[in-house]
Amino acid sequence: MPDEIQERAGVQVLVCDPAGPTVATEQDALDLVGAAFLGAQVVAVPANRLDERFFSLGTRFAGDVMQKFVNYRLRLAVVGDISAQLAESSALRALVQESNQGGHIWFLPDLDALDARLRAAQ
Repeated sequence: MPDEIQERAGVQVLVCDPAGPTVATEQDALDLVGAAFLGAQVVAVPANRLDERFFSLGTRFAGDVMQKFVNYRLRLAVVGDISAQLAESSALRALVQESNQGGHIWFLPDLDALDARLRAAQ
């Protein structure tokens, strides 16, 4: 399936294809932002599409990507199992916990969890 805008829990979401290209640069993140400007309020990116540097906070790549979404007033949902990455980094665990308490960046296990989060945010 290609990346596509879907209505999920009454919100327009750009749901990214798990088999799509890796988000490995800030430009890749901006490309998703641009695609979302076709009408989405949220971008749901499968965790497996994010370059491993995203989960290694010392690279600052996660912060750069997340800041792009915040700057453009788009919500970012990282969707998928990141338990292996969380087990390796207390800093990442703290980031995920803090992000999930806010309204802009969420780390969720699946699209059903995203739907529940969107319903709760309305």
